[in-house]
Amino acid sequence: MKQDKKMRPLLNTRNTPDWPTFFSTLGNNAKDTRLKHYYSTEMVSGDTPLKDVPFVALDFETTGLDSKTDEIISIGLVPFDIHRIRCRESAHWVVNPHRPLEEESVVIHGITDSDVSDAPDLLRILEKVLDALAGKIVVVHYQKIEREFMNSALKTRLNEGIHFPVVDTLAIEAAIQQHNFGGFLNRLQGKKPGSVRLGKARRRYGLPAYQPHHALTDALATAELLQAQIAYHFDPDTPISEIWQ
Repeated sequence: MKQDKKMRPLLNTRNTPDWPTFFSTLGNNAKDTRLKHYYSTEMVSGDTPLKDVPFVALDFETTGLDSKTDEIISIGLVPFDIHRIRCRESAHWVVNPHRPLEEESVVIHGITDSDVSDAPDLLRILEKVLDALAGKIVVVHYQKIEREFMNSALKTRLNEGIHFPVVDTLAIEAAIQQHNFGGFLNRLQGKKPGSVRLGKARRRYGLPAYQPHHALTDALATAELLQAQIAYHFDPDTPISEIWQ
């Protein structure tokens, strides 16, 4: 059943920069030519309706959860808009973390030392990754991972980090759950916000279950989740500024 599309605002975006203006500043200050090119690509304005926004879902698998000490080992990305997912334009890379993999992480993502031993360093594929992100709004499920790992990885390799606009499907789902099931009365009735893990969130919209912890599959799952969230909770003419961060 369709949810009320008039509930506003879902997210607090007061601290979100005006991304086109911010990109201009970042481009002027960037030293690496790849970053300069990325920032110089035209970024959609905050008043662009969701129906006209080019998105790209992004997911990383990593050696652990600490961006200061762990490394990216795979990247998956899937371009899409609110109506169509462009699977033919999707991409997946395995990346060499230049360290042995812990058994605990191998069990989770299934990537082994032999898989990464001949894989390229992130720097060798950086131009391709940035070209795929350029001009698009990045969609993730829990922005802390992709933002902090990408920023840390580039600081290590280039001595400068990266900033990019994101739409976080986890944050959207958490806000929806809080709106529908949060508060004192719901607690009295034994109701509480549901899980916002990717698989559980997808289930609410009747989306199929995918095997988790593969960067490309998780990127696809995130893209489909945002499409469903928009279809249920937003008008297509809603400006992107209401959900970008």
